[in-house]
Amino acid sequence: MNLAIKTPLQSEVEPVADPLDHLFDSLFHPMGADGVYARTGLYEDVIERLAALITRHRESDTEVVRFPPVMSRAMLEKSGYLKSFPNLLGCVCGLHGSEQDINAAVSRFEKGGDWTSSLSPADLVLSPAACYPVYPIAASRGALPDGGLRFDVSADCFRREPSKILDRFQSFRMREYVCIGNHDDVATFRERWMVRAQALATDLGLTFKVDYASDPFFGRVGQMKAISQVQQSLKFELLVPLRGEDKPTACMSFNYHRDHFGLTWDIKDSDGNPAHTGCVAFGMDRLAVAMFQTHGTEVAKWPQTVRSLLAF
Repeated sequence: MNLAIKTPLQSEVEPVADPLDHLFDSLFHPMGADGVYARTGLYEDVIERLAALITRHRESDTEVVRFPPVMSRAMLEKSGYLKSFPNLLGCVCGLHGSEQDINAAVSRFEKGGDWTSSLSPADLVLSPAACYPVYPIAASRGALPDGGLRFDVSADCFRREPSKILDRFQSFRMREYVCIGNHDDVATFRERWMVRAQALATDLGLTFKVDYASDPFFGRVGQMKAISQVQQSLKFELLVPLRGEDKPTACMSFNYHRDHFGLTWDIKDSDGNPAHTGCVAFGMDRLAVAMFQTHGTEVAKWPQTVRSLLAF
């Protein structure tokens, strides 16, 4: 008997297949970067139907705002993002300076050199979450009305965490319902949506659980922030076991920011106190991948109840 024995070095370099890999050819086209893909018509159709389903559940008196994939760098800096997630941020850079300076950079590229050394930052960053630009908009309107404000926001978002797995993109779409008000406004909003979101996931035929969670804070101080976030029940996630129960995928999150954005942007509730904020976030691409992994890539064979829900 001649058994081939793998050395540790061989095992480390051989790629390990991911359970979601079989979806790629039906749903995506490569674009030369991990976690950044072109989407097929099949995939986009499901994304659009999921978005329409979420829209049908939008509460009354909710203002719709759609954001571009970039936002003001100064606004993001003021929000405190760099204190928590500096490793995930993507900045917009450009070739600035005189015509001579720009031509010199191009010339270096044509000679095989590094043209990027001439880049300098613009006043924009890639939006890491859909809700960040809405808080200064709310602040500009003065004190909140009784009951606070609710927004329906979405954006193409970016987080610099390259990965080959299909439930962790660098460029992804996020849809959020945001509540800005006093503590009770936000608490009841989040509780209400935790119930509704679970009902939606059940209707979509997804297996899931909801559990405490924390954001991916950076560094040692970030580890303490994550522990505190869990202890205070500030974040819950709806987790779908796409690879099994031990490695579930967060497809929705339910977040309570306390008065962080109220203090940052000087947003006052109807009593003149710093406003509290919270949001329910739908990871649109993760939800779509979850649907295809659960039901298959032949939409015609999906359960009829799911097809009807998505208006196929």
